[in-house]
Amino acid sequence: MTSEEFENIYQIYFKDIYYYMLSLSKDKHIAEDITSETFLKAIKSIDKFRGDTKLRVWLCQIAKNEYFSYLRKNKKVDFRKDLDDIIEKEEADLFEKDIISNEGFIKISNIIRSSLKEPYNEIFRLRVYDELSFKEIGNIFGKTDNWACVTYHRARKKIQKELEGKS
Repeated sequence: MTSEEFENIYQIYFKDIYYYMLSLSKDKHIAEDITSETFLKAIKSIDKFRGDTKLRVWLCQIAKNEYFSYLRKNKKVDFRKDLDDIIEKEEADLFEKDIISNEGFIKISNIIRSSLKEPYNEIFRLRVYDELSFKEIGNIFGKTDNWACVTYHRARKKIQKELEGKS
């Protein structure tokens, strides 16, 4: 791949990756650093890109791995999940994949901010952005994992309904 081709990829996907990292980290400096690291890593491993996913999804997977590495290095999270399981779950669920796209991220973020009331707002964020299990979410709220699961799915349905109304 030529530097011109990679520059084109960078121009197309920079904002998507940056906003995705911003949604995870909630810190613009961390998001900028991880976005830069993501593209450096992508340059080094572009020959490993198999093409069985969209390039944006592949870049987001690299970014997510970089973010988790950052968290591990800075001891900001206790990893009890296998990263491969998280990525497989993400790929399996089309709704969560929509968040990766810039347009989807912006629409969903606006819905969460303006239309989604508590506890739906927080449950959705904890599940999708922080990737907590239903058991962990239930513990945070002093409820059962079943309550967290039901609340998450209700939040998701509300967001889907809003998306369908705004399409």
